[in-house]
Amino acid sequence: MKRITVATDWLDGCSGCHMSFLDMDERLVELIKMGVELNATPITDLKEPTEIVDIGILEGTVSTNHHIEVVKNMREKCKILIAMGDCAVFGGISTMRNYFSIEELLRRGYIETESTVDGKIPTSPEIGKHIRFAKSVNQIVKVDFYIPGCPPRADAIYYMLRELVEGRRPALIGDLLRYD
Repeated sequence: MKRITVATDWLDGCSGCHMSFLDMDERLVELIKMGVELNATPITDLKEPTEIVDIGILEGTVSTNHHIEVVKNMREKCKILIAMGDCAVFGGISTMRNYFSIEELLRRGYIETESTVDGKIPTSPEIGKHIRFAKSVNQIVKVDFYIPGCPPRADAIYYMLRELVEGRRPALIGDLLRYD
């Protein structure tokens, strides 16, 4: 059986897309029986691909310089790249911040929120620097397939992966594009 390696990562968002990925439930076992191997994912110990993988999946909005690095690395290491969820596909709700300056965004988020006491904007070098405008994944690199939805349906994710594993070009139509 041919091994099909899959890597996933998340950017700026709620991680609901990975929850939908897990909502495939026993169909994940089916995919594994078909030869799928998770190479790297935020839900495992290995966080980024160590080798060239067959399929890469990104969720979330590109909002920081670190996200740009993650997206470019995934594009380099993935034969097929999928943008999963409205944030990755269209920019999503995180792009609402594009109407404000980065200074306004950080001040509101870390100092002015109703629950903040003695707020301070973090400055650690480990925290990515916000880029001026949050973007969808395809505004940074070429994307091969899209799975829209907020979050996308587990059925759509399973269909996309199964079709790719079986060597077919997936076309999301009908109920697979339904928003619940």
